[in-house]
Amino acid sequence: MAEITLVAQPGRLTGSAESRRLRASGRIPAVVYGHGAEGTSVSVDGRELRHALSGQSGLNQLLNLQVGTETHLAMARLLQRHPVRHTVIHVDFQIVRRDEVISADVPIVLIGEARTVEQEGGLVEQMLTALTVNATPGLIPTHIEVDISELTVGDGIHVGDLPLPAGVTTDVSPDDLVVLASITRAAAEEEVPEAEGAEGAEGVAPAGGEAGSAAAGGRATPSEEG
Repeated sequence: MAEITLVAQPGRLTGSAESRRLRASGRIPAVVYGHGAEGTSVSVDGRELRHALSGQSGLNQLLNLQVGTETHLAMARLLQRHPVRHTVIHVDFQIVRRDEVISADVPIVLIGEARTVEQEGGLVEQMLTALTVNATPGLIPTHIEVDISELTVGDGIHVGDLPLPAGVTTDVSPDDLVVLASITRAAAEEEVPEAEGAEGAEGVAPAGGEAGSAAAGGRATPSEEG
């Protein structure tokens, strides 16, 4: 995975007022931590941050983070966003090493078309959209592809079926469902009315039949009463 250089300006003052001033000037408050280093308050240019994290790797992008005279290999581990505008208002950078195994969430991407499922009136549901994996920073995949073209109704793809690259593992249970092909409610109900109608017809006694005779037999005629 290629690295991107991002400059972080040290010496940021903390506090809500200072953070608002930074954001108004186009900079994002941030913290750098990891490997024994105490959390260092910095700020980064908002446009440069968006550019650095806009590639396929997203938050898993490796960064050459320049903090003053020092350069750290780092990753953006947490982005806080504005609840309404959804703009980034704070970011945490974690210092990493090339030879250490770290955890990261990797998107799961479905490929192919489940034509058989469609023909059977079914639906493909993606139960898991990202997988937490363990790998050294350079081996973290940008995404994990899952081919659904061979699915039929009733089939499922589990975590244990995922094609993880060499050097990448996961602690997620292999039995957890990633994809499920099931029949839609509309398709399942298509045959129900016909079955219910046939069953109802069998349960109705014909007029003048056994039910009518039983009712007549239980009622005395005027001649019997006299």
